[in-house]
Amino acid sequence: MTDSARTAGAAAGTDSRTGSGIGDGTRAVRAGLPEPVKHEPTLPGPVFAAHFHLPGDPTGPYTYGRDENPTWTLLERAIGELEAPSSGDDVETLVFASGMAAISAVLFSQLRAGDVVVMPDDGYQALPLVHEQLAAYGIEVRTAPTGGDAQLDVLDGAKLLWIETPSNPGLDVCDVRRLADAAHARGALVAVDNTLATPLGQRPLDLGADFSVASGTKQLTGHGDILLGYVACRDADLAASVKRWRKIVGAIPGPMEAWLAHRSLATLQLRAERQNANALAVAEALRGRAEVTGLRYPGLSDDPSHKIASQQMRRFGCVVSFTLPSRARADRFLDALRLVDDATSFGGVRSTAERRGRWGGDAVAEGFVRFSAGAEDPEDLVADVLRALVETDEAAASAEPAN
Repeated sequence: MTDSARTAGAAAGTDSRTGSGIGDGTRAVRAGLPEPVKHEPTLPGPVFAAHFHLPGDPTGPYTYGRDENPTWTLLERAIGELEAPSSGDDVETLVFASGMAAISAVLFSQLRAGDVVVMPDDGYQALPLVHEQLAAYGIEVRTAPTGGDAQLDVLDGAKLLWIETPSNPGLDVCDVRRLADAAHARGALVAVDNTLATPLGQRPLDLGADFSVASGTKQLTGHGDILLGYVACRDADLAASVKRWRKIVGAIPGPMEAWLAHRSLATLQLRAERQNANALAVAEALRGRAEVTGLRYPGLSDDPSHKIASQQMRRFGCVVSFTLPSRARADRFLDALRLVDDATSFGGVRSTAERRGRWGGDAVAEGFVRFSAGAEDPEDLVADVLRALVETDEAAASAEPAN
């Protein structure tokens, strides 16, 4: 069976061996597995090799470790099966050393001096650094907010539209299909950062995107112990240009990281279900708190992005954002949490939260908190959050001068 046949079968929601319809959990558990071989493991271990036996002309899939690795091949096949659109189109996937390596590969492989790229002004914290580098190469960078599909207003003449939805950390959502149609009508390519949603929450290629890009460091792998990124696309020429960039810069994952990532995919649906449910429970618990403002979670029925998110997302993610009255209140809240680690990143099985303003790169208030729900029991997690808020409020009240 060819890789493309396996991918097409998975994309159509059909097990290519049995022909029966399968769900997300089954797809995640079986994604990218090789054909069974007697006495061999179900998922072969990592292949550590800088070079391979190669007599004669350099033909075949594996020649040098910077270009290909059997462990990557299985992981790329697995992610491709999860990202594949319902049309059954083949998907080519490339894995990278980190999410930023994947982002950079798309941008710098597709853009040249004189080109125009449209990017969100409320996206991932490292994007301003990317803007500076693109500008240094003579590429015009236009920015607009994610919410309200504002990027539509600056699309004319663009070579590439970069979408991040939901946005990180503000959790705004834009209409991917509307933006993709408008960009394609103007001759622009479309890339979507799918990190917050994961392939089980949203399939950008199904919504018209040319590239689906993500950090696999986050919920995709879910254990906070590896760095990884990937690019998935349907067009073979686009994939080849991204692969060429990967070869030039050498931004490749180690075989152990690739193997750990593939192993982690088997529990993606289980983790996503619990984490998304926990995020909604935390958001609902925060909804009535007087000290909480700017609460955002696309799964809340009254969230500004809920309508469009409901149309294009199957799961709303594990991240909740909100603002407490001050930097001091946010810091005290984080210190009071017992089940939530004060750490950056998101998507892990253990809940994390941080005051995002400490990094200085996001346009957020000093008391802005990005909360990533883990896989704890929801009652325990909500109780911990509410207790920490009460303790924070009491500390704030006792610190106020008496009248």
